[in-house]
Amino acid sequence: MQIDRLKLLLEQVRLGQVDVDAALGELRHLPFENLDGFATLDHHRSLRNGFPEVVFGQGKQPVQIVSIVRRLSERNDKVLVTRVDKAMADEIHAELPELNYHPLPRLLVLDRSAPAEKRPGVLVVTAGTADMPVAEEAAITSELMGNAVERMFDVGVAGIHRLLGQTDRLWQANVIVVVAGMDGALPSVVGGLVSAPVIAVPTSVGYGASFNGLSALLTMLNSCASGVAVVNIDNGFGAGYLASIINQMKG
Repeated sequence: MQIDRLKLLLEQVRLGQVDVDAALGELRHLPFENLDGFATLDHHRSLRNGFPEVVFGQGKQPVQIVSIVRRLSERNDKVLVTRVDKAMADEIHAELPELNYHPLPRLLVLDRSAPAEKRPGVLVVTAGTADMPVAEEAAITSELMGNAVERMFDVGVAGIHRLLGQTDRLWQANVIVVVAGMDGALPSVVGGLVSAPVIAVPTSVGYGASFNGLSALLTMLNSCASGVAVVNIDNGFGAGYLASIINQMKG
């Protein structure tokens, strides 16, 4: 349940528009709900963290995701499901046609929120075009959380002039998500150019000795640039979520 919904419910009780028993029915599933033994939904998360529970789709059955999304959507106007391949998305969409599927980052999104101005300040940067699936996962996550996200793609260190020609955009950002595979060097370069926090995202893009993103992860963890934090390999969602928290703190 979101804060605005809870405030509305309490106000309706105060005004006599909703009786106490009906309100108790609404609140009965706070803070969690067991769903047929396969999931325990955290309905309290949006009250604690400002955003509803996000569903990790990989490894779940389509019927399980449908049940989870139905219950979450009864109490929230936004639902996000990550790591959903096209075949699974088609099955889910047949049951929940109101969901929008983004094939590149493999996201399912429900957004019934009222139109509102988004807060500018988030910039998502990639080293290469092949890093875009992870970058889009970060960007769409942050957008769903109320941020206006700019994108700067394919500006890796092999052609550093592509990045240096856009330093004004780097300097205007409140927080920068930098997504890179291969050598993973780009976050350190960006971190040396800006005062804003940099969230580094290693990807599994690369040849054999990249070890599916391990080499990029270790490079980023060993960055000599200040203000660089690192999330897990291919974790665009985690980077986008953290970028939103940082950006929303800016006055």
